[in-house]
Amino acid sequence: MTKLYLRKARIGDVKAIHGILMECSKQDLLLPRSYSDLYSHLRDYFVVAEDIGANIYGCCALSIVWENLAEIRSLAIVPEIRNMGWGGKLVESCLSEALTLGIYKVFTLTYQKTFFARQGFREITKDILPQKVWADCLNCPKFPDCDEIAMLMEM
Repeated sequence: MTKLYLRKARIGDVKAIHGILMECSKQDLLLPRSYSDLYSHLRDYFVVAEDIGANIYGCCALSIVWENLAEIRSLAIVPEIRNMGWGGKLVESCLSEALTLGIYKVFTLTYQKTFFARQGFREITKDILPQKVWADCLNCPKFPDCDEIAMLMEM
């Protein structure tokens, strides 16, 4: 493996991002995303990529939900680089982008409570995220029996 770095996603990354997300969704680590969703929200994504070559090893997206609220979603890291700090770096990049945009409340729906708690998120009830519920959750196959944990960071 060559040296890795973090960058914004590019159009040529979509198939690799999709593959990583599908593999993680099979392990019940996150919900899958369609190609259509990835293409339409590509600008939301950061990736961990090789400095030489086209391989992608991780991804994460910052999705704007409302004027004062954004969501970190689709955080996925391939097994060979897990526990090397890349997940934290991806989250940090999303939080930095939120601050740049003037958004100071960022939430996530996750199965990885301990990881996000270490990043500074706190557990909340889903009922304080009505914009998320009406925008995305209604179309989710797990609605209304969502088993993800809602977590929030206020910066």
